[in-house]
Amino acid sequence: MSDVLTIILLGIVEGITEFLPVSSTGHLILAGALLGYSDAKWQLFDIIIQLGAILAVVVLYWRTFWVVMQGLLRGEAGAGRFVANLLIAFTPAVVIGLAFRKQIEALLLNPVVVAVALIAGGVAILVIERVVKPGKPGGIADIPARTALGIGVLQCLAMIPGVSRSGATILGALTLGVERRTAAEFSFFLAIPTMLGASVVELASHRDTLAAANGVGWGGIALGFVVAFVVALLVVRWFVGIVGKHGFGPFAWYRIVVGSVALIWLMAR
Repeated sequence: MSDVLTIILLGIVEGITEFLPVSSTGHLILAGALLGYSDAKWQLFDIIIQLGAILAVVVLYWRTFWVVMQGLLRGEAGAGRFVANLLIAFTPAVVIGLAFRKQIEALLLNPVVVAVALIAGGVAILVIERVVKPGKPGGIADIPARTALGIGVLQCLAMIPGVSRSGATILGALTLGVERRTAAEFSFFLAIPTMLGASVVELASHRDTLAAANGVGWGGIALGFVVAFVVALLVVRWFVGIVGKHGFGPFAWYRIVVGSVALIWLMAR
């Protein structure tokens, strides 16, 4: 398969899966195993195209960010609580991510871990959907600080590839009493500092390796970034509508099917 086609496919995969509870990192790892490409060659590419998907949230919710920024300048309590909740939820990822970075990187090399985590996560979603009662409607600023911290702690489960950062935060929020739409939007906003921070750490810790690697080139990275950005723009809007009507069940069954097929293929090859 040509590099251009691989770039487009991986950009589509990233754009679709970054904000769905199906694990974008897990899908990229499985795609690497399926396509047989070199991790060293595509490592920088995989990191940067995630930022394309994150940019989609900034564009889609720019009015929210603008209102919050104006509120902060005027000293409004709601804007302060909005930002505080994101910072509180972001903190556990910083602490745990830096403390266990080497162990996390070891897991990233194992596609079998991804397949198992996809299946386990799908089962967990089905259980949570059945057991947890819907929370009361409210905004991100209305989430109690202790709930935001709990969501941040649960987000750290996504450091296991295949668990899904969005899945861990959204379902964690649901179990802590947050309403579905607010849980999804909180996950979108929390992705911005989390993924930016993770990307900076990855780029800094692997700068020598990345500079020396025979990568796909900045033109290929730019193409993947744009593809991930455009696809994510479409997926985020669609996802909010689907969750409001059908909940997270369809994504659970998708995880179970994909994880099972991947596990069978990995064990048989």
